[in-house]
Amino acid sequence: MIQQLSMREKHGCQTLETYSDSEQLRRMIADDSYDGSSFTMGEIQQIGEINRKINLAHANEVSKPVCVRNSFYTRHIKRWLDICISLAALIVFLPVNLVLWVATYLDVGKPVIFRQARTGKNKRTFEIIKFRNMTNETDENGDLLPPEQRVTKWGRFVRRTSLDELLNFWLVLKGDMSIIGPRPLHDFYTPWMSDRHAARFAVRPGLDCPALDARRETASWQGRFENDVWYVENCSLALDFQLLFRLFLSVFCQNRRREREVGESGTFIGYDAQGKAVSSQNIPENVIQYILRNNHYVSPEEVR
Repeated sequence: MIQQLSMREKHGCQTLETYSDSEQLRRMIADDSYDGSSFTMGEIQQIGEINRKINLAHANEVSKPVCVRNSFYTRHIKRWLDICISLAALIVFLPVNLVLWVATYLDVGKPVIFRQARTGKNKRTFEIIKFRNMTNETDENGDLLPPEQRVTKWGRFVRRTSLDELLNFWLVLKGDMSIIGPRPLHDFYTPWMSDRHAARFAVRPGLDCPALDARRETASWQGRFENDVWYVENCSLALDFQLLFRLFLSVFCQNRRREREVGESGTFIGYDAQGKAVSSQNIPENVIQYILRNNHYVSPEEVR
């Protein structure tokens, strides 16, 4: 079995599951420029559900248990620090938020505020709010285009500088989020997550959860989730202050700013056959084979 799937095969997986027009199917699979990052949300959810049925049980079998840190700090002090810091931030950044409100209205019109369901502590759904930095352009099927195709020039600037995140201090103040914690994810990701990685929901989601060790890999979904689990197991006052400092530095980090400007690379779709979290840019081979069989193909070459 091949270790690294070609872009054609990954594109074939997407089109086989989503499209019925065989001529359109062949044209899309023949497109060598496809990079696996442009799935619509509807396509992502289809692939994620298939992957959940195939690989999630095994991911749970091979995952290590998590010991959630339960201390006086995590139960009481952390929340009071969140209230103090977020209240001060809302007051200090009020003029900036007013300017952003006007600039966003001139850039993308109404609504100025972007709202989206995310999963919070104990898997409770809450609504995240940000200044809009994308258009609502859709494809011919009515699905939103990928984020990188909808971000405006002004949107790239506010994402690069993290200005679109300032409204999240309100969510911290009201208790939906924390200053430091795993970043909140789309609510439809939750059923696709292993029991180990779902331990990130034992704490409030945060503005960010930077890695304490710069050598720790957090670019992939596996690395990011493992970093979140490490935080849940080691949360303390000293750690939060260290991560708060790293969070401040990340605003000025060129690589982090570039990631925020263009959006994250690939979307979480579940786990591979080894139990590792994967993105839409690396669809597991057994998922592709499952889709091929259900569409009466033996290999991607038959589709072409």
